[in-house]
Amino acid sequence: MPTLVSAADHIQDLGRFVSASPSSFHAVQEAGRRLAEAGFVRLDEVEPWEGGAGAFFMIRDGALIAWVVPEGAGPGTGFNILGAHTDSPTFKLKPKPTTGGHGWLQAGVEVYGGPLLNSWLDRELQLAGRLVMLDGTEHLTATGPMLRFPQLAIHLDRAVNDGLVLDKQRHMNPVWGLGNPSDFDLLAVLASHVSGASVDPSRIGGYDVVIADTQAPAVFGGNREFFASGRLDNLSSTHAGLAALIAHASGPAPAGPIAVLAAFDHEEIGSNSRSGACGPILEDVLVRISDGLGATVSQRRQALSASFCVSADAGHAVHPNYAERHDPANHPVLNGGPLLKINANQRYATDAPGAAFWGRLCGAAGVPYQEFVSNNAIPCGSTIGPLTATRLGIRTVDVGVPLLSMHSAREMCGVEDPWRLAAVTELFFRTAV
Repeated sequence: MPTLVSAADHIQDLGRFVSASPSSFHAVQEAGRRLAEAGFVRLDEVEPWEGGAGAFFMIRDGALIAWVVPEGAGPGTGFNILGAHTDSPTFKLKPKPTTGGHGWLQAGVEVYGGPLLNSWLDRELQLAGRLVMLDGTEHLTATGPMLRFPQLAIHLDRAVNDGLVLDKQRHMNPVWGLGNPSDFDLLAVLASHVSGASVDPSRIGGYDVVIADTQAPAVFGGNREFFASGRLDNLSSTHAGLAALIAHASGPAPAGPIAVLAAFDHEEIGSNSRSGACGPILEDVLVRISDGLGATVSQRRQALSASFCVSADAGHAVHPNYAERHDPANHPVLNGGPLLKINANQRYATDAPGAAFWGRLCGAAGVPYQEFVSNNAIPCGSTIGPLTATRLGIRTVDVGVPLLSMHSAREMCGVEDPWRLAAVTELFFRTAV
């Protein structure tokens, strides 16, 4: 049976993980810190890697790959992979970011992915991400509550409740202070919030900085059955995989497949990057692991053929006020268990053998699961699942925690479901396909 903590403990820890992860770079830093505390060894891509059993991780920009090689693993040993992503829909800081007028200081931002724009209005927000100096050194920064997208008062737009229309360029420029923009430098503010280092803003050569909600995650509901937080899509899956891999490594001596957590970046914008699922990062790591076990090219292919990927990304629960937007026969609910996501056009990678394997895992873990399929009249989203299956030829199944308010600044899930996903994942990590 699973060795993870209770659902109540898991959801509190998910809240701590999300709070520590306002950007993808912070998410992999926090995940790496937890892995190192659990005895995992960080490897550098530019250095040689020794083969053999052990627990390891590597970080590339905003992506992290972690794995456990069991004793007795050989050149043809397969990989059981939990794929997730670290980024969330938001806004990203533009070049020349210090803007404003009419006595206000504002930040020039670009829409990242597909956020629900109205959900970001009238919230206390922060800037977070990485600053890269001209000498190549990197620093993480997070400002805490600093910005706001203020909504126009109803007195100045009497028809606003008949239909709010937000222009991404004109209306989505957050305020962060008062004054003349020519007298202030937003990069200097970001530099002042680097912890443990003195950063000269004039030496900043580049930056990847996004906006994040600062409201603390919270358990709520008549029976304390709901959980609200930013970035549940998809830190809920990243955290579940992280908790499961640490539990797997810290339990009895692992056996069976090589357990892998692949937390990619840039899923929300198509995954086309060196740290995204369309890039080579996962294949690079799997090849180096197999090489360390003495694999030939043929044995590497054998190992991939013996592998399985669970693509874990948040999905949709039925919305009680918009039930007609869902498939009429499949209505997943919060706390009904993780979703098994299915699409005839392979927008999700689930097939019949994968669905059967997922069903066996959930049954063995004592965890219920629910099937999700889209309404035929509403286009289906996609995940890293089809990308990984196509790139590596690994059988893949798409799953995830059901949410309401997906892509909102503050999403909502059930208290039980993230823990259930982690529990099934822990069993998956030690189960041969």
